[in-house]
Amino acid sequence: MQFHQVPGTNVRLSRAALGGHEYLPNGNSRGFNEDFAKAITPGHSFPGFGGAKRKAVLAAAYDLGINFFDVTLDAEKEALGRNLAEMPPPYAVYIQTRPEAMNYSYDPGNRKMTDLALLRAEVGRILKILRRERLELLNLGPLRSAIEGDPDFVSKVATNVRALQKEGLILFAAADTFSGEATYKALIESGAFATLNINFNIADDEPEREVFPLARKSDMRVVVREAFIKGVLFRLGREAGLHDEALLARAAMKWIGSRPGVDSVIVGADTEQHFRDNVNALEHPVLDDAERGALEKLQAHPSFAALKQQKREEFAGGTAIGQRATL
Repeated sequence: MQFHQVPGTNVRLSRAALGGHEYLPNGNSRGFNEDFAKAITPGHSFPGFGGAKRKAVLAAAYDLGINFFDVTLDAEKEALGRNLAEMPPPYAVYIQTRPEAMNYSYDPGNRKMTDLALLRAEVGRILKILRRERLELLNLGPLRSAIEGDPDFVSKVATNVRALQKEGLILFAAADTFSGEATYKALIESGAFATLNINFNIADDEPEREVFPLARKSDMRVVVREAFIKGVLFRLGREAGLHDEALLARAAMKWIGSRPGVDSVIVGADTEQHFRDNVNALEHPVLDDAERGALEKLQAHPSFAALKQQKREEFAGGTAIGQRATL
């Protein structure tokens, strides 16, 4: 496993991060696609998370040397905390998660994350669920509307991040948003964040033009997600006549692995074998002729071109701020 070092620290994060999503039979993520309101409610935990299939994926992550884990809703947090207790990792691990009901559109104006007492209490609640004394990466995802509504919003959040670090409750914070380029730039320029958490894939490549270089200039590391565009990649592939999903998944992951601005990729998978295959593609990102041909065929299809244009417009203008960001 390849690693990258967080600047100014001795922390080395693995190239692949294990995502916390578990999946329904139709391929959609659990929780969000079962009852969205409950999924974003603090304290609600859906049954069945962290079972035998998930433990097999976790064991594969240990075997591959992965030390970076990302979880979202409380059911994923609880499952990871329980699984780590049941299957202690053979080395130090680093967990990234978000404050519940504070990110994205879940808290209008994102005012809760500017209140240090509320944010501190939420981190304490998370630590109990995860069974940990410190959270390594607190993922904070305000929307553009938060900054527009309060000119001091970013500085307030930065002050809170530094306070939680000083108190030993968090190690780092990750900058996140679904409001596009300008919001990412504002978070980067605050100097409060160690990493960037951002959508990036073959159809959503605009961040590498300006945001990735700005993050690098600011000594931040880039963590990307949505390699398969929440499964849309495979629908587009079928429309383009590409029915070998394993081939398309390898090609898409290798494409991301070949991009110079990417430090870590959050990899979600339903089974141990899928996870191993995805990580192997990421670690060996040289496209063979079949994989290259598949991507070329996909990119030539009108549906793909339309999606790519849509993604570029959203990222440039921050127009997708109302979406359900974690489905």
